[in-house]
Order: sequence, then C-alpha cells, then structure tokens
Amino acid sequence: MAEKSKGKQLLEKLSYKKQNYFEAANAAERKEIFAYAEGYKAFLDAAKTEREACAVSVEMAKKAGFTEFRFGDKLKAGDKKYFINRGKSVVVFRVGKKNLEEDGLRLIASHIDAPRVDIKQNPMYEEAGMCFLKTHYYGGIKKYQWTAIPLALHGAVVLKNGKKIELNIGEAAGDPVFYIDDLLPHLGGDQMGGKAAKIIEGEQLNVVVGGLPYDDEDVGDKIKLNVLAYLNEKYGMCEEDFLSAELSAVPAYPARDVGFDRALIGAYGHDDRVCAYPALTAVLNENSEHTVLAMLVDKEEIGSEGTTGMQCKVYEDLMEEISVALGANFRKVRAASKCLSSDVTAAYDPNFAGVYEKMNSAMLSCGTCMSKFTGARGKSGSNDASAEFVGEVRKMFEEGGVIWQTAELGKVDAGGGGTVAKFLANLNIDTVDLGVPVISMHAPYELISKADLYSNYKAFLAFMK
Repeated sequence: MAEKSKGKQLLEKLSYKKQNYFEAANAAERKEIFAYAEGYKAFLDAAKTEREACAVSVEMAKKAGFTEFRFGDKLKAGDKKYFINRGKSVVVFRVGKKNLEEDGLRLIASHIDAPRVDIKQNPMYEEAGMCFLKTHYYGGIKKYQWTAIPLALHGAVVLKNGKKIELNIGEAAGDPVFYIDDLLPHLGGDQMGGKAAKIIEGEQLNVVVGGLPYDDEDVGDKIKLNVLAYLNEKYGMCEEDFLSAELSAVPAYPARDVGFDRALIGAYGHDDRVCAYPALTAVLNENSEHTVLAMLVDKEEIGSEGTTGMQCKVYEDLMEEISVALGANFRKVRAASKCLSSDVTAAYDPNFAGVYEKMNSAMLSCGTCMSKFTGARGKSGSNDASAEFVGEVRKMFEEGGVIWQTAELGKVDAGGGGTVAKFLANLNIDTVDLGVPVISMHAPYELISKADLYSNYKAFLAFMK
C-alpha cells in the first residue's frame, strides 16, 4: 500500500468529516444497535399518547426498582425515584454521591406528546349514511397527510359520575379502525389546484366512526344513536361525557423495520419518543455519581404551555425539592447544573434538497445530532448554547466513544423550530439541544435510523458519567 502524502496526512488530521455509525461500529456493536431498537419499537407501540407514554415509563421504572417520589419525601444517595405530573409527564431520577451545590443536576429533557388529531368537546353528528366526530388538530401537521389512513382512538373520558375510563381502540388485530375521508381524484381538480395548506381544511378533518342505523323507525339520526348505544353499553358513556374527554385520533400503524437491511424504523411518534426512550433507559440502566434526571414532559408541540408543559413551575419546584431534601442551596444547584434538551432534528432529505444547507444538515446514521441553536431565521426563540458548554459536552462524547454530529434545521431563511431548551436555560442552567435526525418529521409515519437511536442512548450514558 502506497504511503500517504504529507498533505493527505495533514488533511485527515485537520479536517472534519461526519462518520456513518454503521461503518464505524464493529459486529458486536451493530448487534447492540439492532437489539436496542426492538425495545424501542415496543415502547412506541404502547405509547401513542402522552398519557400512555407516561404510564409505560412508570411501569418500566417500577420494574427497575424505582419508587414514587412526593414533595416532602426524604432523599439520600442511591435513591431511585419517579415523579408523576397529572398522568401526562414523568420525571425519573437517581440521587448521586457528588455534592449537589458543586456538581449540580444532570438533566435530560424530552417530550412525549406528538402531533395528532384531537376530538372536539361536542363532536358527534350524522350525515350521508355515516357518523362522524369533529376534530381539532394538535401541533404542526400537514393536514392532507391525515386523510385516507387507518386511525385509532386513544384517550381518557371522565364520566358524569366521576369515573375515568381509558380508551384504546384500533390497535389490536380484531379492533375496528377509524378514518378521515378525502376527495377522489376524478373530482379533485379544484382541490389539487390550491395551496397544500388548503387542500384539506381543519374543519374537514372529521373522523368516520359508524355507518349502521339503530333499529327503531321512530327515532332520527339512527346511525349516531347506534354509535352512542355502543359507547354506552361498552363504556357507560353518553354524549354529554365528551365534554370531559381527552380523545385523540392517531395513526393505527405499528412501528416497523424499513428497508431490506432493516437499518431504519418507520413509526408514528418518533418526535420525540425517539429521544424520550433513550433518556429513560439511560437513567434506568446506568448508575451515576451525579444526580441525574430524565424529564419526559408534555405540550412541547404547542409551546410547552399548561400544567404539564415544560413552562410549568412544577419542574422547577421538583428540582428545588430534590435540592432541599439533600441539604443544598437551590440557586447554587441551578448554576452548577447541566442539561441536554433532547429533541429531534430534520435529517437531510435528498428528495427535498432545496430547503437544506447540506454542510450543516444532519445526515441519517451519522449519530445523534447536537444543535447549538434552534429557533427561526435570526435564531429567534433559541437558547444558543455557549462555546464553553458545547466544548464540555464534546469532551464527554469523545471520552464516551460517541459517534455524533452537529446540524441546524434547514436553510437559514427556510423556517426553523424550537424545543424546551430555552425554558431550562432561563433557569440559569447550561443547556444544549441533542437529538435524533428524522425524515418526514410530523408526518403520520416518520423515519429514523437505528444507529442514531443507539447513538443518542450512548450520548446520554456519556453525559451521566
């Protein structure tokens, strides 16, 4: 083999190039990558709403020996705890040995809500031989993508008598599914001539839930009555109970391997459960000398508002409660703390190359992606991590053998997006975004690489060490 020239040696030493994790991994690590993905797929199928993701995460924590923490509880090094916020978010944490005022908390913050179609509070009507539920979409979606696909109904209903029931219809093999109709192409000339945002209007996202009339000639709206009769017999519901219901229509697709080589995963809800699952499993599986928290929160897709979104004071209160329970000054703890805000980013898609700046885009299978800043256009709404903190995290990854990359979300003026990072940074906590690249983000079926999923998990382990 010919010896490399001096210039080529210098080029390899000084230049930067992204590395494909599958290429870098040996046979044993490839096996680990594929094995880890199986647990993730099972998690996705069981956690299609934030309520379900919270419940599944708590069950996983219990199996790992974690117990529930309530405000006022005492804490000591070695404790393994979880904190539930209203059944829609959960914080899983380990208490480490290091001095909290000097070392701070190690936080990994992800969200467990995903774009979907929510059922309205007064939703049911009958027309043209069908019974429908009216909806209000949640998060940023392309509305036309949600028509003509199988949907499942998930959620909770609080009945008039105060009893709460959980619904999950459309996932099991024998279940019916639900459906939002679209216009046939033969009559769709005007529709297809309009802007994509207007192809389907929000008020057209009505879910078909029935078509069989009730057997009584003396009543009107026989199909609606038949659906109501079914809901009453099966769940004890009446129409008024929709007033105190949180029901969502989500894609009835299971998570599946994609490609002949099974290197990719197609699923609903990668954003952001592809980050939440590695955060959760890292804290469940790995002891750390630091006090580490996996914060799996709600409402990120609509601005992190409300009692279960990251802007809620409860998360700051919890961090303070942990600090006080361990005899530490919370202001000092916050100043010493470090956070990975773990949310997905856009993977470079060669079929839509025009909206990406390729040099600074995330590439599929090149590892978890650090975004120094997010926001829109002039970094509006971004945390923009400091060079010092990025350098510190970079060193952690180097020592942990993590294959990773950096990126921003598309061309500067093409759009952008935000995460929970700024809310944690506002507490005087050094924070940077880190997450998995996704193809077709916010679609009913998104695509990720198993290599990037596992890289995210390894990055969290390195951060915890």
